[in-house]
Amino acid sequence: MPREDRKAWKASYFTKLVELLNDNPKCFIVGCDNVGSKQMQTIRRSLRDKAVVLMGKNTMMRKAIRDQLVHKPAWEKLLGHLKGNVGFVFTQEDLTEVRDMLLTNKVPAAARAGALAPCDVTVPAQNTGLGPEKTSFFQALGITTKISRGTIEITSDVGLVKSGSRVGASEATLLNMLNISPFTYGLVVQQVYDNGSVYDPNVLDITSETLHARFLEGVRNVASVCLEIGYPTLASVPHSVVNAYKRVLAVALETTDCSFPLADRLKEYLADPSAFAAAPGADEAPEASAAAPAAAAVENTKVNEEFEESDEDMGLGLFD
Repeated sequence: MPREDRKAWKASYFTKLVELLNDNPKCFIVGCDNVGSKQMQTIRRSLRDKAVVLMGKNTMMRKAIRDQLVHKPAWEKLLGHLKGNVGFVFTQEDLTEVRDMLLTNKVPAAARAGALAPCDVTVPAQNTGLGPEKTSFFQALGITTKISRGTIEITSDVGLVKSGSRVGASEATLLNMLNISPFTYGLVVQQVYDNGSVYDPNVLDITSETLHARFLEGVRNVASVCLEIGYPTLASVPHSVVNAYKRVLAVALETTDCSFPLADRLKEYLADPSAFAAAPGADEAPEASAAAPAAAAVENTKVNEEFEESDEDMGLGLFD
């Protein structure tokens, strides 16, 4: 009888996993090392109506997915990531929002001997409150101390444990004596599955501003190369036109034979800038009409002054 119950439980688990994969095009593969049952319940409650957490043996999860590969070949991408103590978090909500909710559901934990450190551990300089009889213990760990008012004082910050290394018995004892709980544990997002694609969770940190900045950087690089080798493209042609205008304007200002309306206007301004200034006490409309050509002339002057520097910046300001 118990064997039949076990068989029925497995069948129910397979059905639930397949249904969740079918109903939710997005999910996380999460690591759950050092996550207790009470913390798991807290995580499930916090994700209610947002996501569903499903844990299980890797062999069972692989079998359930393999049985569906004929109908869902994209699920095969999940198989290679079902290693270690992992599970699924299924959702139809925004992935970044759910990821952030998972990251906030962490609890502090004391260091245990033999545990794998998820982060660097540094003991800050402090008065430990311990008696001088413990001095030899600190010396064994290579920690510089002094006696201050009858207690041991750590004189400088000490890097005690490196991320990814095992916590030694002495390090764990010291951290416990100092009441330091250096680690936090919770569900750790290892991979993201989104409509048939599997990618690193760091991709979720990419914003539209990041993409915009990277795109403009690429356009600037393309324009720079094209201008240097003289190969016109959509990215470089605006700069080529501006640079050509600067050269024509510069020639027109240095000669009397070459002339066109904009160059003539600029020549007039350079010859007598005061003629473009608004008369004192003039009405608002005349001031506006006089200011417009003056502003245009000043702008043309700036363009002419920038001509000498165009070889250095290549007019890339258009994309700044």
